[in-house]
Amino acid sequence: MKTSKCNLSIACVVALAVIILSGPGRLAGQTAAAKFPAGNGTSGPRWSVQVDQVDSGNLDLANSFQIAIYENLVDELNKTKQFQQVFRDGDLRAGALPNLLVLKTTVEKYTPGSETRRAVTTVSGATKLTVRSQLLTREGKVVLERTVNGDVRFFGSNLRATHNLAHNIAKAIKPSSWSGSGQPTAILTGQL
Repeated sequence: MKTSKCNLSIACVVALAVIILSGPGRLAGQTAAAKFPAGNGTSGPRWSVQVDQVDSGNLDLANSFQIAIYENLVDELNKTKQFQQVFRDGDLRAGALPNLLVLKTTVEKYTPGSETRRAVTTVSGATKLTVRSQLLTREGKVVLERTVNGDVRFFGSNLRATHNLAHNIAKAIKPSSWSGSGQPTAILTGQL
C-alpha cells in the first residue's frame, strides 16, 4: 500500500513539473507572437503596443479607477491577440521594437454611481466613464482616435465600469485600419 501511495505522489509531482515547464514562458502583460494575416490579406509586420498610464485630465477620479482602467486595458488587449506584444508603461524592452504603437487614454467624463441604488432600482445609480483613446506611433503621429464609453447600469461593483470600458477600447482598436503596410496610414476618429 505504501509503494502505491509513493508511486502516486511521484507521478503527481512529475505531472505538475511537466505542466509548469510546458506552459507558455511569458510575463504578465505580455503576449506571445501569434501569426495571422494583416487586415488587408497580406502578411505584414506585426505591431506591438505600449499602454500608457491613464490620464485623469482635470477630473477628480479615484486612483483605484485609474489603476483599474489601466490593468483592464492590458488584460483586454492581451485577450484580443491583435498585437505581437502588449507592454506596460515604462517597460524598457518596448524601446527596441521597430513596430511600436502607444495607447494613450484620457478620462473626459466620469459619473460616479451607487451599487446600492442599482440593487434597489434599475433606473438610477449607474457608473459612467467616457475616455478619449489615442493610438500613436513612436514619433507621435495619431493613428487612431476614439471616444469610448463604459458603464455599469444594473448589477456589479462600480469598478465593473472600468472593465466594460477597457473591453470597449480593445474592441474599438481594429488592426485592419493600421496594419498591413509597413506604416500605419489611416487616422480614424469616432465615438463608440
